[in-house]
Amino acid sequence: MEINRRAPVGRPRGFDADEALERAMTVFWEQGYEGASLTDLTSAMGVTRKSMYAAFGNKETLFRKALERYTEGPAAYAARALEKPSAREVATAFLVGAVSTTTRPGFPVGCLGVQGSLAAGDSGRVAQDALIAWREDGRARLRHRFQQAIDTGDLPADADAELLARYVMTVANGIAVQAASGASRSELQQVADAALRNWPPV
Repeated sequence: MEINRRAPVGRPRGFDADEALERAMTVFWEQGYEGASLTDLTSAMGVTRKSMYAAFGNKETLFRKALERYTEGPAAYAARALEKPSAREVATAFLVGAVSTTTRPGFPVGCLGVQGSLAAGDSGRVAQDALIAWREDGRARLRHRFQQAIDTGDLPADADAELLARYVMTVANGIAVQAASGASRSELQQVADAALRNWPPV
C-alpha cells in the first residue's frame, strides 16, 4: 500500500513552519498577545486558521512557541552575556544586548518579553503568566552567575547577587519600555553606561 506523504489537509503547499513561526513572533512582538488577532497572525504567517491550529495548536501555544523562538533568536544575547568571564562584562553585555535588540532596524521596537502582555486582561492571563516566568528565569540566571562571581572573588564578598540581578533586569526592562516609547539607540546606550558606572568595584 502506498503511503501518502503529502502535507496534512489544510496546510498550504510549500508551508514552512519555521518561517511561519518567525513571522508569528514578529506579530506578537509588535502587537502584544491580546493585540495580535488570529487574522493578523494567519495573514502574516501565510496560512489558514486550520493550518495554524494543525501546526502550532491554539493562540496560547503559538505564543509560547514564539517566545521560545524569541529567546533563541533576538534575545539570545542574554545567554551569551552569562558566559562572559567577569560579572561586569556579564552586566555590560546584557545591557548592551538589550539596547541593541530593542532598537534593531527592521524589527519591532521594545522587547517581546517585556511588552508582550503588559496590558493583558483575563484573556491574556496565560501569556502574562508565561512572560512573568520568562523574566523570572532571566533574573534567576543572572543571580546565579553573580553569586558565582562573589564566590570566586570577582565581586566583593559583601555584594548582593539578588540585588545586582534585579538591578540589571530592571534597567534592561526599562530600556525596552523606553525603546517602545521612541528613545533612540544612542540615548538608551547612555542609560546603560550610566547604570554600569554604579557597578561595585572588585
